[in-house]
Amino acid sequence: MSHLLEQYGDMASFASLRQPAWHGLGTILEEEVTTSEMLKAAHLDNWNVRCEEIDLPGRSSTNYFATVRTNPFDGENDVLGIVGQRYRTLQNEELFAFGDNILDGARWETAGSIKDGKVVFGSLALERESIIDPNGVSDKVNTYLLVHTSHDGSLAIQASITPVRVVCQNTLNMAVGAKGKSAKQSFRIRHTQTVEGKIMAAREALGLANKYMDEFDKQAQDLFAREINADKFFDIIKAAYPEPEADVKGSATKWTNKVDTLFDIWNGPTNVGINKTAWGAYNTLTERLDWYRNPRNGNAESVLAAASGFDAATNAEKNRLLSVVKELTAA
Repeated sequence: MSHLLEQYGDMASFASLRQPAWHGLGTILEEEVTTSEMLKAAHLDNWNVRCEEIDLPGRSSTNYFATVRTNPFDGENDVLGIVGQRYRTLQNEELFAFGDNILDGARWETAGSIKDGKVVFGSLALERESIIDPNGVSDKVNTYLLVHTSHDGSLAIQASITPVRVVCQNTLNMAVGAKGKSAKQSFRIRHTQTVEGKIMAAREALGLANKYMDEFDKQAQDLFAREINADKFFDIIKAAYPEPEADVKGSATKWTNKVDTLFDIWNGPTNVGINKTAWGAYNTLTERLDWYRNPRNGNAESVLAAASGFDAATNAEKNRLLSVVKELTAA
């Protein structure tokens, strides 16, 4: 798919059904599996996440606790984070039961952990798919329910609808145009709350997934209907990533390389039939963001995590890019 996956496709602990869902990592499972089998395949079972008292100089030990897990590979105890006394631990099995209860036995597609076990996630495949230009290019977008949380207090328990473009596996967590809560994309529960009693509320919120996808479809079709040429795409690039006024620390060369990469993607196999549209321009920008950024110090985990759709900063950047594309291609 890209140089990133070719170089770093064996990192972290993951499992995926038949085909890598969107990160391109992990053990590919040839058959549908139960929730417990997916947890085991992804090395997420029996972590025994718990809070243990710690001694902080000058502070009461009852105010702060260390979250600890049993490492699934060596059996050692790993400290994952420092939390307050109101923090409630959540076992990986509970997170996946949360997903099961929302969707009543939907198919688990992917599961994994990153950041040395601090963040855990799984995705379930939804039946809903979107096809842009069904009688022509037939560009397909699949839909997943992504559940994830952290064991260090940095993230809430969250479930979100995550569209993934099939041909290049980039996530498209677009903020849609609907007002109010009729197109809600995600549902969060704080770790200071209990999951019990929240299942029905989560189902109600995520039962609105079709409304979100209806709005997503409208926006995608609208972008596909906006025709552009190479000059317009270059205008979009310059608006999204302004050319540096001075060549500071090779900034001009970096900018030129970014432009070259974007045009390579725009004219490449993943954008055949759509590149001369605003939809193609947006997907080019998101594909580069997901799969063509260079990891710092050779560690691609943060980039791969962002490509999976649960990094808030990356999603915000994709929505910034969407605004640029819409503004530059408006009639």
